[in-house]
Amino acid sequence: MRRSFALALERYGYEVTAAADGLSGLERFRDGGFDLLILDVMLPGLDGIGLCRRVRETSLLPVLMMSARGDGLDVVAGLEAGADDYVVKPVETYVLVARIRSLLRRATYAAAPEPGSAVDGRPPAEGEVLVFGDLSIDTAALEVAVAGSPVALTPTELKLLLEFAARPGVVLERHALLRDVWDYGWDGDSRVVDLCVQRLRRKVGRDRIETVRGFGYKFRR
Repeated sequence: MRRSFALALERYGYEVTAAADGLSGLERFRDGGFDLLILDVMLPGLDGIGLCRRVRETSLLPVLMMSARGDGLDVVAGLEAGADDYVVKPVETYVLVARIRSLLRRATYAAAPEPGSAVDGRPPAEGEVLVFGDLSIDTAALEVAVAGSPVALTPTELKLLLEFAARPGVVLERHALLRDVWDYGWDGDSRVVDLCVQRLRRKVGRDRIETVRGFGYKFRR
């Protein structure tokens, strides 16, 4: 399966480095040069969940988790460990590639925001800083701080925070967040949103994002 996925992705123009177990994968990750990681949950030695946690100790690199189970156990564990998205095996190559492209777009956005990107429905002023209590968001530099201390966010967490900050006080439904943050052109798993919101709350303040039951989330001004 590892070889078949590698060959399929190479046909789409990606350069792929594969590892047969978690410890080998960790060594290759530390060698650097990667734009994205795909981790199988059931890796021998160090499993994908543990590997994701080790990666997150030092890196905000996009992580796509691959699971053989759709019952939610692996999904929740992977997302809580810091993965940005997941797919359940067996997965069609075009679905895998779509998820990869979405993650890479988010990473590119986080590295260099598009000129004229809208904030609260209008182009932000150069260097505009949005302030919500002790939370500040520099929309030009894409830097976030709480009480003056920098906060490290993954590209997905940053994109999610910007969606909230652009519409403070407005309830954002889960399916809208899946579309606008995860680029899902189809119905996705709302657990991705819920668990990413949980991670974001731990970083920017648990009371900053309010749950509106049955609908979605609201960012407090």
